[in-house]
Amino acid sequence: MTDGHLFSNISLGGRVGNNPGQFRLHSGGVAWKKQGGGKTIDVDKADIISITWMKIPRSYQLSVGTKEGIRYMFKGFREQDVSNLTNFIQKNTGIAPEEKQLSVSGHNWGAVDINGNMLSFNVGSKEAFEVSLADVSQTQLQGKTDVVLEFHVDDTTGANEKDSLMDLSFHVPTSNTQFIGDEERPSAHIFWQKILAIADVGSSEEAVAAFEGIGILTPRGRYTVELHMSFLRLQGQANDFKIQYSSILRLFVLPKSNNPHTFLVITLDPPIRKGQTLYPHIVIQFMTEAVLTTELSLSEEVLAEKYKDRLQSSYNGLEHEVFSKILRGLSGAKVTRPSTFRSCQDGYAVKSSLKAEDGLLYPLEKGFFFLPKPPTLILHEEIEYVEFERHGAGGASMSSHYFDLLVKLKNDQEHLFRNIQRNEYHNLFNFVSAKNLKIMNLGEDGLDGSGAVAAALQSTIDDPDPYLNGIKNQAGDEESDEEDEDFVADKDDSGSPSDDSEEEGSDASLSGGEKEKSSKKEVSSSKPPVKRKPKSGDVEGSEKKKAKKKKKDPNAPKRAIAPFMYFSKTERVNLKNSNPELGVTDIAKKLGEKWQKMSAEERQPYVEQSLVDKKRYAEETAVYRGAAAAPVDVDSGDGLSD
Repeated sequence: MTDGHLFSNISLGGRVGNNPGQFRLHSGGVAWKKQGGGKTIDVDKADIISITWMKIPRSYQLSVGTKEGIRYMFKGFREQDVSNLTNFIQKNTGIAPEEKQLSVSGHNWGAVDINGNMLSFNVGSKEAFEVSLADVSQTQLQGKTDVVLEFHVDDTTGANEKDSLMDLSFHVPTSNTQFIGDEERPSAHIFWQKILAIADVGSSEEAVAAFEGIGILTPRGRYTVELHMSFLRLQGQANDFKIQYSSILRLFVLPKSNNPHTFLVITLDPPIRKGQTLYPHIVIQFMTEAVLTTELSLSEEVLAEKYKDRLQSSYNGLEHEVFSKILRGLSGAKVTRPSTFRSCQDGYAVKSSLKAEDGLLYPLEKGFFFLPKPPTLILHEEIEYVEFERHGAGGASMSSHYFDLLVKLKNDQEHLFRNIQRNEYHNLFNFVSAKNLKIMNLGEDGLDGSGAVAAALQSTIDDPDPYLNGIKNQAGDEESDEEDEDFVADKDDSGSPSDDSEEEGSDASLSGGEKEKSSKKEVSSSKPPVKRKPKSGDVEGSEKKKAKKKKKDPNAPKRAIAPFMYFSKTERVNLKNSNPELGVTDIAKKLGEKWQKMSAEERQPYVEQSLVDKKRYAEETAVYRGAAAAPVDVDSGDGLSD
């Protein structure tokens, strides 16, 4: 790069663990972005007050101190990088970087240096460790010589590290010359008071604002949400989470379309942990029209000094707006709202499903967000390409009312959003095109490679489906003209969707088109001629022959059962038990909807059962047709020829 230096494998140190990312030092300041997306840090050069180099095991560390008292530590620089970056920093910021040495002697006796809200413990002229007093939740004076610091329990730190610093004890003798005291106030008391003035002590006693009975979808439950000065707390009946504001990346306020609820999402990095499950997004659901009036538990002096132009003493308005304004003022996180995208129903999102979960897909200015479960945020910069696919692509039956959206990421991960209504295609396609995202199946003529998927999606619902018509034309030569007289559906099996029976259990594909023709040729010499149905042109003849229906042979083999029928028999009982009020038609409709949403892997067990049954039917049919073709002596009583 011409403006500054770029490094691709630099880790951010601190309590949140060592997260690798991309570091950029430019004329305007310092920027760092987590590898794979997520946390970002951007420090303007006007806010930088100190820069320090330190040799650590296997690399060098660059510490950047800001006016707000925050210090960022970037690790992973090489020795040759130090001189190059030092000259660049001094030239563009006017700050001469200092050099510190790390104490590796293991001594625990030294001096304490407090700079801003950073406390460093030095052994001689070398630094042993450094902690942020902003992470201190409580400090206690034990006896006359000991000071104990207790740190915030941050449920996000466990996502990256097994161990987390919980408390730290300092022994300050009465003879200490750095913190000079007297008989009533010894040196340890002076040191304790200095920490007490800087640390975030007492914020856990009383919350700035509290919201009770808030419904949270992820992690699921009803919680009391307390907003403190440096962290938020989620208190539920079974869980209690404490989250530092430094872990909050962004807030999202996303109303539901034609629904009385609004999503408020808190995106975290690192995520919180519950057991072995990580939650990078806290999904809160508010009643859109709920109104709230609240006053903050902050003095006028604190509001004027620390939160000037960010918070006010009281709020009155919609509950989700009040919550987002207070949280934004305390944490400094940015708020993202719906983009310019509008669905065909003038909503902010389109209905779809991800991993068999129904939800809403929000096209935002810088990404896509699927809510509520699993909450999935995809940034535009992470996308390699998107692809519009016909719903159920790959099967024998295609629904012309839905389509799928495949999003391929640069890290080879894929997200398939299914069951999007076809009338949303135009708005979604125009939005994706406007964001200059690569559309994989879009050719120079505006259609995909075959022209079938895009052509079908761009047509209205009343238009003929060119893709489906093409399939029907191809299968027309192989379909049997025989009347299906052997299949009699049970009463409970009524209402099964026709597209599923076409996909898995059409009679024309029982033994394969060519195999069925060859078997017919083998028995043609001995089998009496079968009367065929007239073609569609002879309407009167077909009506007469339908009236004279051939009597079913009770010895004929029972036809094979389609995969959907096996699925229905398995799921119908469960559906009846869970929904006793549903009738036969409603149950069949529910089964059809569930079958449509199932993937090929989920359908595979029923397909295998159907294939076994098809093999059985083919074998019995061959035996039955062979017996029917054998010569029989009518005059013989035992049915055997002389």
